[in-house]
Amino acid sequence: MSTANDDRIALDLLDAHLEDLWRAAIELERGNRAVVPEAPREPAGTCAGGADTELLRWGYGQLVGIPRSPADVFARSVGSTLTELRRRRSPWNAAALRLLDDPYVFLATGPRLHEDWAEDVLALMHREVPDPRGWLRLDGDRTNDARHTVPAYPFQPPPAAGFRDLLHELEPAGAVTALAVMAEEWGDGRPVRNRPERDALLADARLLLDRYGPDARFWTNALDAASDPARDFVRAGLQGTRVHRFLTGEYLNGLDLFDELGLIAVSGAEVGVFWSIGAY
Repeated sequence: MSTANDDRIALDLLDAHLEDLWRAAIELERGNRAVVPEAPREPAGTCAGGADTELLRWGYGQLVGIPRSPADVFARSVGSTLTELRRRRSPWNAAALRLLDDPYVFLATGPRLHEDWAEDVLALMHREVPDPRGWLRLDGDRTNDARHTVPAYPFQPPPAAGFRDLLHELEPAGAVTALAVMAEEWGDGRPVRNRPERDALLADARLLLDRYGPDARFWTNALDAASDPARDFVRAGLQGTRVHRFLTGEYLNGLDLFDELGLIAVSGAEVGVFWSIGAY
């Protein structure tokens, strides 16, 4: 019979396989060659019961039924299965997907291992640590070959000692609006402040930040937060936000990274990094 930890490891493996499968499917859809990875063997004991066990059974059942052709159907089927698996794993994942799945964002949480939490932020930007709870990360650049040139791509952050000069502390209410406004895209004609789902997006942002506990502290690279730690980013909108730069200035793979807004959440146990990126 599988244990809770066994099921979590098995879900991590299934998630990783689906992501690799989705990347291969995208290449095939583009007309490129790609190696389609073999599915991992379904772990023994998945009939034992429990939410994670049921999710494993569902995930492997979906995997078996994914059509391998045509290429566009293959890619859509894998992508939808991966998204649904992640959504079902936790309410936190579901909120992250509702809020931030479409824009170009980086979202990651890691353990708090250093007195200077900037060291932990750097570890996240360099993809050196896993999520302590096995929850969702949004990181489309994790396998980007631009990282051969800029290891933390899309970031080119300063040393930890330089973080304090580039960040301003936010009150919790300001942090919620900074995260919620990341549902916009740079140059988006649909600002969050005008959307009918505005309150729901703010609620998802609160849920995400509640993870870090009532004593969490928040920092942003937005310049206006220096004079207004309770700044309402939703009212102001994403476009035109002035920031201290953490993104690389390198032109790689046909992309210039022009715009950004970052939010860092710090608790005694965890550090979270949320970053909205504008690329052209």
